[in-house]
Amino acid sequence: MNRIRFGRSVRELRERRRWRQEDLGRRAGLSRSAIGRIERGEIGRVPYDRLVSVASALDGVLDLDFRWRGDAMNRLIDERHAAIVDQLVALYRAARWDVAVEVTFSENGERGSIDVFAWHPIVQIVAVNEVKASVVEAGRTVIGVDRKSRLAPEIAKERGWICRGVARFLVVAEGSTTRDRIARHADTFRTAFPMGGRESLGWIRNPTSSPPSGLIFLAPRNVRGVGIRRKSRATGAGRPAIPRTVSRTDDV
Repeated sequence: MNRIRFGRSVRELRERRRWRQEDLGRRAGLSRSAIGRIERGEIGRVPYDRLVSVASALDGVLDLDFRWRGDAMNRLIDERHAAIVDQLVALYRAARWDVAVEVTFSENGERGSIDVFAWHPIVQIVAVNEVKASVVEAGRTVIGVDRKSRLAPEIAKERGWICRGVARFLVVAEGSTTRDRIARHADTFRTAFPMGGRESLGWIRNPTSSPPSGLIFLAPRNVRGVGIRRKSRATGAGRPAIPRTVSRTDDV
């Protein structure tokens, strides 16, 4: 995050609303002097959640931008994501599902894409799979899966798939950091995805007419790692409230 640019952006948006620093501070839960320091780019001692509050008060969104070895971080994340997608597609095809990857949609003004969209011609169930190399925000992740699952019957219809139910899976890269993040929001994830990883993988291999909602951890295979050592075993997850120590990939 560019501190100076963030400070200037805060000042410009505040002045556009004709707010004083006191006005913004009251909305963000900060003092006038703290707002002044932020606008000058002096944010070293300001907690991140306070900066988020300032951005939110101005109808903005604050994102951290972590860079590593130029574009290597983006390549690493993309490779992890692609490796998980490849494993998931192979699993579905082995179980005789029809599979499509990166299925874009535009339904009633809602746009997006489904990472892995699958249909079983016997039970006529579709499966929405949201693949994450890492989980950053619990609420936004769950909402994204909910939205795609709600639109899934129409998306399936456009592909000529008869949809008698929608299974939904959040598939994330195995790693201690990811497990810790999910464990911190265990109630949220357990409510949204009550089926564990092994059960979810078992259902995919032998689907029934009762579509589940599950959370699956997969260790990405064949990731070159951009200089980071990787292990190569895939695992199914248990419930998110109990992070397990297993063979896993190292997190970034």
